[in-house]
Amino acid sequence: MCRNIKPLFNFEPPASQDEIRAASVQFVRKISGFNKPSKANEAVFMAAVEAITAISSDLLKALETNTPPKDRAVEAARARMRSARRFSP
Repeated sequence: MCRNIKPLFNFEPPASQDEIRAASVQFVRKISGFNKPSKANEAVFMAAVEAITAISSDLLKALETNTPPKDRAVEAARARMRSARRFSP
């Protein structure tokens, strides 16, 4: 499940709120053990997602680096090449 959480820092264009929220949902799913919470747990599950989204957004805004931003298209192409090498027969 956590394999779906991708690094979000130092990309051009920067990570969107949707990407940060998707990573937060994956994180809460992983630590809670719920893919979809029950009605009894839904409110606390979603509150955790929102809190982690906010904290993650603050973190990404505060981080600094001297390296140039990575290009999303180039990184996606590299990931596809790694996947092809890994899963090709």
